[in-house]
Amino acid sequence: MSDMRGKLRKIRWRVGLLATGMVSLLASAGVVAATNAEAATGCRVAYSVQSQWQGGFSANVSITNLGDAINGWQLTWAFPSGQQVTQAWNASVTSSGSQVTAANVGYNRHIATNGTVSFGFNGSWTGTNTNPTSFALNGVTCTGDTSTTTTTTTTTTTTTGAPPAGDAMAQVAAMQPGWNLGNSLDAVGSDETAWGNPRITEALLDNVRAQGFNSIRIPVTWSAHQGSAPGYTIDAAYLNRVKEVVDWALADGFYVMINIHHDSWQWINAMPTDRTNVLARYNALWTQLATKFRDSSNKLVLESVNEPQFANSSGDAQNAQLLHELNTSFHSIVRGSGGGNATRLLVLPTLHTSSEQARLDELTTTFNSLNDPNLIATVHFYGYWPFSVNVAGGTRFDATVQKDLTDSFDRVYNSFVARNIPVIIGEYGLLGFDRHVGTVQQGEKLKFFEFLGHYAKSKKITTMLWDNGQHFGRTSFQWSDAELFAQIKSSWTTRSGTASSDQVFSAKASAITNKALTLNLNGTSFVGLRQGNTDLVRGTDYTVSGDQLTITAAAITRLSGSRAYGTNATLHARFSAGVPWRINLITYDTPILQNATGTTSAFAIPTQFRGDQLATMEAKYADGSNAGPHNWTSYKEFDQAFAPDYTANTTKLTTAFFTDVTDGSRVTLTFHYWSGATVTYYVTKSGTSVTGTTT
Repeated sequence: MSDMRGKLRKIRWRVGLLATGMVSLLASAGVVAATNAEAATGCRVAYSVQSQWQGGFSANVSITNLGDAINGWQLTWAFPSGQQVTQAWNASVTSSGSQVTAANVGYNRHIATNGTVSFGFNGSWTGTNTNPTSFALNGVTCTGDTSTTTTTTTTTTTTTGAPPAGDAMAQVAAMQPGWNLGNSLDAVGSDETAWGNPRITEALLDNVRAQGFNSIRIPVTWSAHQGSAPGYTIDAAYLNRVKEVVDWALADGFYVMINIHHDSWQWINAMPTDRTNVLARYNALWTQLATKFRDSSNKLVLESVNEPQFANSSGDAQNAQLLHELNTSFHSIVRGSGGGNATRLLVLPTLHTSSEQARLDELTTTFNSLNDPNLIATVHFYGYWPFSVNVAGGTRFDATVQKDLTDSFDRVYNSFVARNIPVIIGEYGLLGFDRHVGTVQQGEKLKFFEFLGHYAKSKKITTMLWDNGQHFGRTSFQWSDAELFAQIKSSWTTRSGTASSDQVFSAKASAITNKALTLNLNGTSFVGLRQGNTDLVRGTDYTVSGDQLTITAAAITRLSGSRAYGTNATLHARFSAGVPWRINLITYDTPILQNATGTTSAFAIPTQFRGDQLATMEAKYADGSNAGPHNWTSYKEFDQAFAPDYTANTTKLTTAFFTDVTDGSRVTLTFHYWSGATVTYYVTKSGTSVTGTTT
């Protein structure tokens, strides 16, 4: 059968060649032509639940077209357990009872032969959440095989010119959302596994695509795989490996971005003092890459350099001139290599991929000089630094953190998007992700990503999540934090309601009282409060007045049971859109610390956390001045100066903390916990010895 289908396609291709001349004569007049054609049809559908919570779930559906190319599609199925779709992305989804119809949106209506498109949705369920097993694409049941039919079609041909101005904007919009394959091909070393990740597989890319991502950034570091002057030849095996991974991603339907990555700080940064050699090596690198990828799909996007930076320069003016030289040289080489590179989308960064206005203005100058409609600007965004790493008391997603984000995105929008120049945030996240669990508190983290997704969408900015292996398992194909990804995914299409906290603390030593939270409706409306599959009773278990949600003492008492330390019950506030907001009911008492001795390289305070969790730590000398690293603030950096260990029941003070503590001076530590409790502790360093006391 496969041989026969191949012959049929070859016959149609030859007929198409003969007909091309006639069609071109008729097209300008809009002549209607009737033709008989044999069409191969067939499809395969992969349906997977990505995350599930009580009463709700998030699913992804991938459609692989096994027949002739499709231009416009509808996928239908029936839910076996009465589930309902509550919101969707990358498809328009409607329901009638258990019957569901998902239709393409504008940018994914075309599915090539063996091509795949994916869409996702959030849904609700009661009782069970059984996966559907039968799907039909444009009325044809997807069996994983194909059949051939004969049809008569009538088409009206019209003339089409070059892509309209702003087509780059449409292509970059179609790249949303994006994901980074970090710490693999960009690893500094001889192999893509050098930084701890396994070799990239087709299965990994298939599974990333199934999460709903439309683009993938594949960072590549070339320094260890490039020969010496004057040729600077790239190792053929490594270049072929990069192309293999790129081709896998393109075959999955991704837009793909590749770049020059950590080379930026390994050797490109020497350009101020070694311009000739750096530029020669850089140009040789892009000359070879342009040749290798000149005939790749136009879904391949090239990025000139990651996070450009320069050492020992004379200042901003020289930095701007050198980056302009790199960007324009890259542009000239790629455009001059011909093939698909003549119009390929090219990505140019600001210095340090910063969104500061001066850096944006410098890149604007480069864009103006190149006057190329197929260019993209890129910056990176890791949030307001004190919040991103939890230093200087930056424990909450507050107005300062939000303003930092809106100011950054507004500057990018006004500098580029408003001028019809597309923008990709090539990396986004929080720096604390790579550290201790709890560096950024979960609820505050969720609010940050909910808002980021919403605001980027409002400013027409495409985003690419940085993932060095800490988010999506490279072999398990599971999210390390399913709750976080559900929030991120939801933010691509809608807003979610949140609250002032995801924690409600009740002291075990005290009588339980009513507890109030402020709701952040974010344009939604509050629906109700639920534990598992059980709706709590409004007016009895909780009340809502304006944006104030109050959980009654009676409900907390009932749900907390024996009141063991820690989380006694989990509730979900539900809203008219987006994902539910989790609320943990926690029993605690003020933590107890004990005296300790140790060294500057190994000091841990015995800690009875008693259901509480550490938010931050202050350090001051007796005279009130700030102690420890970052002495411009009394609040030290989480996991860099201190870290709780809830399993070992200790609070560690690090070598880095003691390095910046004056020998012989007594330091007063104030530990702040999420319940609001504070505990004071004292440490004294004498050489490498450390003594800690509660008084």
